[in-house]
Amino acid sequence: MKKTFVIALATFFSCGAMTTVSADSYKDMEPLKIEVPEITPEMFSAAINNSQPLDITMPETTTWQPDFDFFKSKTNPDLKPYKFMDDMTFVGVPLFVAGWAVKSDKAMFRVNNKAGKKNTQLLTDFKTSIDDYTQFFGPAMVVGLKLGGAEGRSDWPRLMTSAALSYGIMAGFVNGIKYTAKEMRPDGSTANSWPSGHTATSFVGATLLHKEYGLTRSPWYSVAGYGVATATGVMRVLNNRHWVSDVMSGAGIGILSTELGYAIGDLIFKEKGLLRNDLVIDSDNPSFFSISMGVGLGSKDIGFNLIQDLQDLEIHGLEGIDPEFYDNADEDMNIQFRAATVVDAEGAYFFNKYVGIGGRLRVRAMSAKNFGQYADLSPEADELIWFDTAGSIADLYTIKDMNLTPAILNEGGAPVEELQAVVKSDHLAEFTGSAGLYFNLPLNSRLSIGTKFLVGRSVMQELDIDGRARGNMKGISYKISQEADYYYGYPEVTLEEIKYPKDMNQRWDDEWDYVTLGAKNSTSWGTGLSITYRYKSNFSWRFYCDYDYSKKNYTLTVDPYHYLQYSLSYATYNLFTNRNLSWVAGQIQKYEFKKEKKMNYWTIGMSFMVNI
Repeated sequence: MKKTFVIALATFFSCGAMTTVSADSYKDMEPLKIEVPEITPEMFSAAINNSQPLDITMPETTTWQPDFDFFKSKTNPDLKPYKFMDDMTFVGVPLFVAGWAVKSDKAMFRVNNKAGKKNTQLLTDFKTSIDDYTQFFGPAMVVGLKLGGAEGRSDWPRLMTSAALSYGIMAGFVNGIKYTAKEMRPDGSTANSWPSGHTATSFVGATLLHKEYGLTRSPWYSVAGYGVATATGVMRVLNNRHWVSDVMSGAGIGILSTELGYAIGDLIFKEKGLLRNDLVIDSDNPSFFSISMGVGLGSKDIGFNLIQDLQDLEIHGLEGIDPEFYDNADEDMNIQFRAATVVDAEGAYFFNKYVGIGGRLRVRAMSAKNFGQYADLSPEADELIWFDTAGSIADLYTIKDMNLTPAILNEGGAPVEELQAVVKSDHLAEFTGSAGLYFNLPLNSRLSIGTKFLVGRSVMQELDIDGRARGNMKGISYKISQEADYYYGYPEVTLEEIKYPKDMNQRWDDEWDYVTLGAKNSTSWGTGLSITYRYKSNFSWRFYCDYDYSKKNYTLTVDPYHYLQYSLSYATYNLFTNRNLSWVAGQIQKYEFKKEKKMNYWTIGMSFMVNI
């Protein structure tokens, strides 16, 4: 009864919303009666059995499963096939040509005699074998990701075919040029320096990683691959196994060979064996991160004048000389450098298509051309003569070009048995961090012109040669007299008697800083002009020409006769350093030069860019 009343009341209010109800009409109305059927458990069971299943679609999840099906072909549906040479950028061509263009900037220079070689190249104590392993970083990453189940551009058969073609083309290019050009390595070991096989191998691997995973999954795979490849090339230069030109040409061959290998692979497989297409970024913002390699030109010599730049002229007996009337270029110190190796990591955030802010980290290494003269230890060089056959003090000749050479006595044997120059570093390495404004002018959807204005701070790593000597100490006995000289105002000292050298029966060893060249930290100003080609929505290649200016305070120290204070007895050493008795006293002292020089650097190179 209660249910009947509620339903009737609801009907009343429902009808009242549509019609006007009066008291007269209500008198004749009969109550509404609704029969409710009896509900049993069987009715619930039938309803459940006849109902449709609930359709719940879960979001797609990606799980990486190990992939060991090396010979099983796989093709994912609805992928755009790559056409022959569809991905060719030919960016390796200008890199190879740039290396060939600076190939002539190589100079022969002598090696220290501890290697037992003559008329060969410079050896340094810097040595690392990391570059023997980093050249395989790219393929190791590709295989590791593939085995882990991360789908890249290609399945196993297509990947292995493209990789084999890439390495085969690279090996043909590199070996064909190496044994035709016959360029001597910097360390003088073999005549197969140009181009660099390590660098070419490394850039093949980097481009494999770029094509398989950088273009299809994340651009940071490409950054990692090309970053390690660039570091491999730099290490080949620092190890004195290759010149800058070898590395640049090797990088160009590596990139070009991989592009050709993939082009042939695309021609063979067509749409088969493709797993992923390229990522597409729908943005025309020019914000970027890049890795660059270039060749540095300009300001390739640092010269020091013997009078104007030498410190403590009095110690060396050169006080009172007017620099304006001094003109003896043979006595000046001039270090010449080759074209520099320049590596950059750079990035910028753009507020719009035209203006942004960013920064650059730059490493610039300049190898010295004529530094080998300081490591020339051949006994055929000029001799350091102490005594003539008459037993009187003879001239202590300044060694030609300040080379180290064994000291020789005409009587009694030489106190120096071994004399070496060990090159710790044959280059000036400059590390610069800069920040500033970046500008971009789009020409069309792919090409743009850019410039920048940067200011930063640079730190210099010095060029360094150490001296090493050992032998048996020698001494002499002598007699001097002294009398007053009122005209000059100081006592006159005269050597009256000297006897031949004698063995002091004492062994000696000496290791010292023979030659060092460095500079204080300085402020750097930079600008540049670049052309960017956006060959993918998220990748670009940039060709640039940068200009950098800085004012540096250089210091050069040369200490060729440091070992004399150990190879001579105390009395004998005092004799040679007494300016009243020996005119060479000032010449055997350490030389220290200081000079302020304006440095103008030009850098031409190429950048691999990730658009972010």
